[in-house]
Amino acid sequence: MIVRGLTSIALVLSLAFSPTGTLAADGKPDPTVVEDAHFGEVLFYFYQEEYFPAIVRLLAAQKQTQVENHLDESELLLGGLYLSYGHHKRAAEIFEKLLADNVESAIRNRTWFFLAKIWKQRGYLVEAQNALNNIDEELPEEFEAERHMLQAQLHIDNSKHDQAIAVLQDWPRRDAWSNYAKFNLGVAMVRSGQVNAAASILDELGEMNPQGEEMSSLRDKANLALGYAYLRYDQPQAARLPLSRVRLEGPFSNKALLGMGWADAETNNYRRALVPWMEMRDRDLLDSAVQESMLAVPYALAELDSLRQAADHYVDAIEAFREEAGRIDTVIEKIQSGELMTEFAAGGDESTTGWHWKLTELPEGPESRYLYHLLATNKFQEGLKNFRDLHYLWQNLDEWQASVDVFRSMLSTREYAYNERLPVIEESLANADLDGMVERKLDFDAQLKSIEESENALALATKREFELWGEIVAIERNSALQADIPEAAEVRSKVKLLKGALQWTLDKEFRARLSKIRRNLRQTGEALVETQRSRRQIDEKMRTEPLLFAEFNGRVEGLSPQIDLLKSRVEAAMVAQRGFMEGTAVEELQAQRQRLDAYTVQARFALATIYDLSANETTVGDASQ
Repeated sequence: MIVRGLTSIALVLSLAFSPTGTLAADGKPDPTVVEDAHFGEVLFYFYQEEYFPAIVRLLAAQKQTQVENHLDESELLLGGLYLSYGHHKRAAEIFEKLLADNVESAIRNRTWFFLAKIWKQRGYLVEAQNALNNIDEELPEEFEAERHMLQAQLHIDNSKHDQAIAVLQDWPRRDAWSNYAKFNLGVAMVRSGQVNAAASILDELGEMNPQGEEMSSLRDKANLALGYAYLRYDQPQAARLPLSRVRLEGPFSNKALLGMGWADAETNNYRRALVPWMEMRDRDLLDSAVQESMLAVPYALAELDSLRQAADHYVDAIEAFREEAGRIDTVIEKIQSGELMTEFAAGGDESTTGWHWKLTELPEGPESRYLYHLLATNKFQEGLKNFRDLHYLWQNLDEWQASVDVFRSMLSTREYAYNERLPVIEESLANADLDGMVERKLDFDAQLKSIEESENALALATKREFELWGEIVAIERNSALQADIPEAAEVRSKVKLLKGALQWTLDKEFRARLSKIRRNLRQTGEALVETQRSRRQIDEKMRTEPLLFAEFNGRVEGLSPQIDLLKSRVEAAMVAQRGFMEGTAVEELQAQRQRLDAYTVQARFALATIYDLSANETTVGDASQ
């Protein structure tokens, strides 16, 4: 059954959780307007595919109520991030809570669809079916066909072949999914016993002109499925044509060649059966089809009465199986020692964790060839992802543990600097007479009010003007000017003129000077109020700073045991995960080993039979003489 690749977490969230649930003209979701800086920081890490720091910052921001303008969006994003680390149950709880009744129907249905895909991929078929059942209307065109395909695959996986056929029977249109629909329909029909009906569908796929590797593989699978369906239902002649269409160099060629041989053998044409079986002699012995062909060749030779050649091939097969079994035992020992799993886990980019990481290359060494099939299984890939994620968490905790000493040193340095500056600050505060300044400011206010009420312009004179006024008054009081002579009268007139001009200037600028002084006094008052507020803050800081130092020191000292506890939990999880991976690998290798043992037993039994036949023929020959 064909299952197309899952959409990445980023695409899931960008399509399913866009603020309006709509797409712009260019096919991209409407942009999210970031109103909280902390949410923007989380999105920065998210779009860099650094999911772990994104989760840490998002949880911290939520705890400190720093994403209040993005509550739903942050929760949906958190659910997607949990999915990136395989926490599908926790993610589902978030989605189910948020999608209950406060989200648009289109977004809710699309989200359930993506959840169904993720659960299907992870093997949670019941949860996947429940998610599909929650979709209450058609999805957008680009997803609707895939939804039907997913439903059909779930029916097939649950052996509900008639229901799968009902979903796939009338595929609505010819689209990117139509060929997959035909293939799954054919598979479902074969499994339900409708071979003739399935034949026309699979045959059409088997004769198509493929475009690209994906369609070529689908074509080969369709031919292989049809060929083996004919063999299963005793139609060997019909099986040859679809099996012959499978590419000789494709991933399904070994099984096709094996089937071709059995199709000929079923019609007693053993000579023709030897052609595809002999073609497989130099192919990878780990392939079960190649192993079976090593027994099929001497079987055909025996049927053709070439007993000596058959015996030689059985001996060769037994020896090849024995050598392979020995190498498998060596690999099992290496796995159980933990060495090989360490090499597995160290593969790839260490900075990549979570959803996107995938092991694409096996560790170098002769034992790696035995694990290619293991690498292709989702179970083992997921196990490796989990192990690497745990290793990443352990390294992260180790870095945090190293940072504790840095925090402790930083606090010690700040506390030392604070204690060094404190005496200087206290001395400066003691010399600052704020109360006296306030009193002086009030005195100035009172004086200014008196000047304004009395309109005493001379009180607002400049220093030079005040000096001039004093000189004029001194001249006026000079006794010589009191003489009744023309010269004294002329001087008195000039002095009076000077005094009048100065008085006129003072009176003219009185209001402007009064406003300026009043503004300066107001600013002075404001500055005094701010100074008093700062003084209170400084006093409060001086009171609380030692308490903060004590609190931070306590928190820093409390980090080490917490980190140690978390590291021990992660280490225990790593041990358990390593055991799971090793068990999975050993289980796969033991299955290969058991298959080789079974084939060896068959070969030995067939060889013994040939020896018996040869001995009987010799005895009969001797008796006739």
